[in-house]
Amino acid sequence: MKIAIFHNFLDNIGGAEMVSLILARELKADIYTTNIDKEKIKKMGFSNINIFSIGKVPLNAPFRQQSALLRFRFLNLKNKYDFFIISGDWAMSGAVNNKPNLWYVHSPIREIWDLYEYTRENTVPWILRPVFDIWVWINRRLNKKYIKEVDNLVCNSDNTKNRLLKFLSKEAQVIHPPTDLSKYHYEEAKDYWLSVNRLISHKRVEMQLQAFAKMPDKKLVIVGSFEQSRHFKKYAKEIQNNCPPNVKIINWAEQKELIDLYANCRGFITTAKDEDFGLTVVEAMASGKPVIAPCEGGYKETVVDGITGRLIENIDVDKLVEAVKQLDLDVEKYKNACEEQAKKFGTEVFLEKIKEIINTSKS
Repeated sequence: MKIAIFHNFLDNIGGAEMVSLILARELKADIYTTNIDKEKIKKMGFSNINIFSIGKVPLNAPFRQQSALLRFRFLNLKNKYDFFIISGDWAMSGAVNNKPNLWYVHSPIREIWDLYEYTRENTVPWILRPVFDIWVWINRRLNKKYIKEVDNLVCNSDNTKNRLLKFLSKEAQVIHPPTDLSKYHYEEAKDYWLSVNRLISHKRVEMQLQAFAKMPDKKLVIVGSFEQSRHFKKYAKEIQNNCPPNVKIINWAEQKELIDLYANCRGFITTAKDEDFGLTVVEAMASGKPVIAPCEGGYKETVVDGITGRLIENIDVDKLVEAVKQLDLDVEKYKNACEEQAKKFGTEVFLEKIKEIINTSKS
């Protein structure tokens, strides 16, 4: 069976992009996208995947997203492939001409749905907010129109399932995203905590900086990739300009370096707002390391409070400081529980369920 995977962009590799790459490798599928960074993809351990660009798109929002939406809307590969997997929110318009299909939903488009108000207040200049509102109104209508063309809806978490029901009135099956557990391992903890996230405002990385500024005796390493658009670069610059001396920021790490950072850290920290699922916390637990995360979003489905780390209600700087100090007293005691919890999110379970849907759709 010939399978094609649609993904918005592959010029910055995060959790959603890793899911698409793993799917392509395991299903021997081709990926269709817009912008591609082949060197980054190779360094993440994916060198033998066929990846095709359907045309480059601009770097800056909203032209980047709108261009991707249009390119996928008019993409027609139905005579070349037997099945299509859509693994990207702006690529969902590709469902119109390419069937049978499955949309693996990382989230309904966050900036027009659950993060609309947050994006409007924190990212969009006040003078452009009326334009932003019109743009949101148009894309909400398109979103509701294109989802009718999707044959199978699968999502990454109960959190995302609830968003789909709330905003698009659609039910979806939950299949948690895959983690290649065999790649991760435990090493004795060194002297630093670890954070891995895109440098964008809703990840609330500034909270991590403020917390470690209050703990000059502790160290934090932040692996913070970011796209080259204006708002990404602006936030990344703010983070870098306000970085205390005990925090090190690495803009991007290839797979081997990232795995070593997980293996040797004391524990893992994330502060993302209402995260869809949160693949990085599973990677940390697969490395035997405890996780500190907000008690919201997908983290409630992965982190077991008091067993594999801490979930913090109404997270703020002081609560983050308290949690780090508490866990730092004995990070090794979480090792076995973390490794066991991570096993629930392995690649094999994910692929078995996805293949079942594909085979059912074709029969």
